[in-house]
Amino acid sequence: MRDHTKKELYSWIKSIVFALVVAFICRQFLFSPITVKGESMEPTFENNDRIIVSKVSKIEHFDMIVFHSPISKDDYIKRVIGLPGDTIEMKNDVLYINGKAFEEQYLNENKGEIPLETTLTEDFKVTVPEGSLFVLGDNRPSSMDSRIIGSISDDAVVGEVKFRFYPFKEVGTPE
Repeated sequence: MRDHTKKELYSWIKSIVFALVVAFICRQFLFSPITVKGESMEPTFENNDRIIVSKVSKIEHFDMIVFHSPISKDDYIKRVIGLPGDTIEMKNDVLYINGKAFEEQYLNENKGEIPLETTLTEDFKVTVPEGSLFVLGDNRPSSMDSRIIGSISDDAVVGEVKFRFYPFKEVGTPE
């Protein structure tokens, strides 16, 4: 009976170690859970929302990413506006990427809360350096983003936001 118990225990230990190794590999290289901190992406994300980021995604315009802040030990979540080589211009609250105007529908709720004849985002023009991304928060008046901290290095990117799992009423793919 003792021999059988040892084999059973060894089998359980092997299974648990295997599961831990698989979980570690997935979290390090494929995806990771993140807790949103702050109000810079409101109303898209609220403080303490829980999300999953993919570490293997190809980043494109308007993707939401998590990255290591160049000015603190925090991770930030922002929306990618410019890719390497892009010229980004904001004029009268209209976003231009390489001269083409884009409507930022995710800002409509925030634009509705500001006084008439006031802009949500101040005017600027910038060219994104190679190996970098230009990011902005959806809550433009309260966002520490590329307008302040500059372009983000590709190496600082943790991953692209793929799924929100908390709060439960907001579960799904964020837009």
